[in-house]
Amino acid sequence: MLRLRHLAPIAALWAVIACTQARAADEADPSTLYEVTTEGTSTKLKAGEQGVFVLTIKSKAGAHVSDEAPLKLQVKGTQLTPAKEQLGREDSVVKKAEGQAYVDPRFEVPFKAAAAGKGAVDAKLTFFICTEKICARQQKTFNIPVEVQ
Repeated sequence: MLRLRHLAPIAALWAVIACTQARAADEADPSTLYEVTTEGTSTKLKAGEQGVFVLTIKSKAGAHVSDEAPLKLQVKGTQLTPAKEQLGREDSVVKKAEGQAYVDPRFEVPFKAAAAGKGAVDAKLTFFICTEKICARQQKTFNIPVEVQ
């Protein structure tokens, strides 16, 4: 015979599951809280010329890129040589203005193309996007083809 005291732990478990699911439904998917673009990146240049890899993180209303958690951008080139391969928040070309709570980072990384052919810029971005309720680690990778004439 199943007694009431045996049902109490089961009922408690169901309550925790229901509460967790309701909370998860209220919280937005962190990947919808921002956009990352590479607009402005050089995709065609002549051998010996310098191009630029541009990466911008644009947070949406109610969200911000954490300025306390780590932010890392790794840049490598195929047939291209980036001026810097390891970047952090301090390398952002956008700086926080006086009285500004948060800033959306933007990176501009120069690169050189020594010889004609097909090259590429490969980048790996790691950062934290935050709201009042969450702070979630995000990771994005990019492969931008570059034609060198």
